[in-house]
Amino acid sequence: MSNERQFPYPGIPTTTDGTGTVVWVETNISQGACAYPITSSSNMGVEYARAVANGQRNLWGDPLVFMEPESEHSAASAAEGFALAGGRVTNFTSGQGLILMKEVLYTIAGKRLPVVFNIGARALTSQALNVHAGHDDVMAVADTGWGIVFARNAQEAGDLCLIARRAAEASQTPFLNVQDGFLTTHTVENVRLPELELMKEFVGAPQEKLINYMDPKNPIMSGVVENQDAYMKGKIAQRVFYERVKPALLEAMAEFYRLTGRRYGLIDLYRMEDAEYALVGMGSMMETAMPTVDWVREHLGMKVGVVHVTVFRPFPGPELVEALAHVKAFTVLERMDNPLAQSNPLTMEIKAAFADALIGTDHYPEITRIPTIYSGAAGLGSRDVRPGDLVAAIKNMATDEGKRFFCLGIKHALALPREEDPDVRPRGAFSLRGYSVGGYGSVTTNKVIATVLGDVFNLYVQAYPKYGSEKKGLPTNYYLTVAEEPIRVHSELKYVEFVALNDVNALYTGNPLAGLAEGGLIFLQSAKTDPAEVWASIPEYAKRLIREKRARVFALDTFKIAEEVATRPDLRIRMAGIVLLGVFLRITPFAERYKMTYDDVMKGVEKALRKYFGKRGEQVVRDNMRAVERGYKEVFEIPQGIIFGEAVTM
Repeated sequence: MSNERQFPYPGIPTTTDGTGTVVWVETNISQGACAYPITSSSNMGVEYARAVANGQRNLWGDPLVFMEPESEHSAASAAEGFALAGGRVTNFTSGQGLILMKEVLYTIAGKRLPVVFNIGARALTSQALNVHAGHDDVMAVADTGWGIVFARNAQEAGDLCLIARRAAEASQTPFLNVQDGFLTTHTVENVRLPELELMKEFVGAPQEKLINYMDPKNPIMSGVVENQDAYMKGKIAQRVFYERVKPALLEAMAEFYRLTGRRYGLIDLYRMEDAEYALVGMGSMMETAMPTVDWVREHLGMKVGVVHVTVFRPFPGPELVEALAHVKAFTVLERMDNPLAQSNPLTMEIKAAFADALIGTDHYPEITRIPTIYSGAAGLGSRDVRPGDLVAAIKNMATDEGKRFFCLGIKHALALPREEDPDVRPRGAFSLRGYSVGGYGSVTTNKVIATVLGDVFNLYVQAYPKYGSEKKGLPTNYYLTVAEEPIRVHSELKYVEFVALNDVNALYTGNPLAGLAEGGLIFLQSAKTDPAEVWASIPEYAKRLIREKRARVFALDTFKIAEEVATRPDLRIRMAGIVLLGVFLRITPFAERYKMTYDDVMKGVEKALRKYFGKRGEQVVRDNMRAVERGYKEVFEIPQGIIFGEAVTM
């Protein structure tokens, strides 16, 4: 509450993902989007197009426009034309889509068109097709003359979208607003959406900020052919614009802090004041690094800090040298690998910055030594980056035999072994790990559960699935964490209090109960109604673990309920996942802990269901409500007497 009194625009509390925060901003401040949706940025384009279809206007009353040409190259060209005509335009793209645009990106920058493109950073098809997080797409266009900012989470994705727009228009330089594909674009978290009044004040009306290059009354030459006598003069003359970018970013960040209380800088430092070692990088895994270094300081006694490079262009060389010059060593972690280069991109630029500082280049602090620099490739294609991996990278710096280049999270000669994998969730956190096949609605259900817990119980939440298999009918894992303080861990959940087995085959293909807490909860999808028969269907190894953990086991036939309540046959399979929401609310401690009545909880459920399914019609919302209510009322527990083989007394 003190934040709300101190700053005029503290934000609108809600739960959404990185896609949601970006779309909220762009549908209010832009005039149009030119995009050819590609995974993992597709949802941004879809939701912007939905706003157009619903007749939404921006904050200045302009009707929104969505153009979908035949390719990403054409989408970038369309955005170029939109901006040349004086329009405020955006784009959403990823991976190969961004690379296909590269020719046009140079042109947009050269014409000084201050557009903002929103990127779901994605691995490129280099050795195989992968639609998940990687930074090689962004690094491949880092030489095109665009500003580039990197978000760690959904909050930053929306805030930096606004900051980038203000800086772009102040410096006449286009910007890429980057977040990790799926790991941020599709992870539901607590956010504070920028207020409409804030956005209107912060970026201003397009008509007052932008130049119409096609106005015959004010002709401007653009895109001409220049030969030997002129081209170089024009190219070097562009530097006057680029000199404006850093001051424009700093001004935008300072003003954003004054208005919202959310502080941004070219780099973000965590526990660096007394650090002897540091982890440096960009994107979501650097947020995981924050609680990890807390654990390392407490349990290993090493003074470690974290440096997040929020702005990659313009490169913050002096700021990084100042932040890192005092440490013994630092490790740069990058979500890509380029073996033919001297180093991977961020590592190479940091080395260059230190070299410039050492020889006394202007604007750099004076230094007499360069810390030992380590470099690691991690998280390529959304490979899980665990706290244990980061601990291994930290330990690698503290030994004379440390690998100067390494990789994390795989078995390879260059890999650092994961010797321990600490639980760095917030104290008192409650986590769920679910197993499904082809989604069965559980991906959306996970988001709905997060929304209910965030909005109704006023808790911090984080919900995400392991995308990539659900559309193919393959096993799909999903994850949820709930806590009373912010959740900063962006990795698959090893330690959980609740295991949901929508797909009971997981019991026979692995050990889904690994990491379950003492006294934890287990839910089984089962067509059996006799608790003894349900227990008999569980494999012996799982029974032993359940007894050892003194876990509680619950069961219900969610598919049967879905068939009975769904009036639309095409939604029956998906609605089976929604039944789990009722089960979750019944068997977890949240309603009792926060003294919420059944009616209070169901009001929150209905609000969340309308948020996700309202566009499908009132009947769909009602059917989903019935599914939740039946899951809540009909789930049953396997008595402890059956679990431990004792006589059951009724």
